[in-house]
Amino acid sequence: MGDRIILCAGCDADGAAGLLERLRRRGLAVETTDCMNVCARPMTVAFRAPGKAAHLFAGVNPLTQGDEVAAFAGLYALATDGIVADARACGQLRHCLIGRIPG
Repeated sequence: MGDRIILCAGCDADGAAGLLERLRRRGLAVETTDCMNVCARPMTVAFRAPGKAAHLFAGVNPLTQGDEVAAFAGLYALATDGIVADARACGQLRHCLIGRIPG
């Protein structure tokens, strides 16, 4: 199993559906879940993979931050341990990071 990108579709189902479609058009494997329990800051996006640090972003704007999510996906794919040392290429998304869990 490789890198996983997971969108919360609970609080903003329409936004999640739109972001899901945009990311899949870019060739990214993305899945959804019903709730990530960060309801005070919808849209939530998680990145995880076996042996890699996991990242949780909240307050992501599904209409304007699709490119930033895709940029982080590229950096995450290159990071063998999941640690993205320089996330400036991800624009404002880096300010939505609420947690990184060691792999």
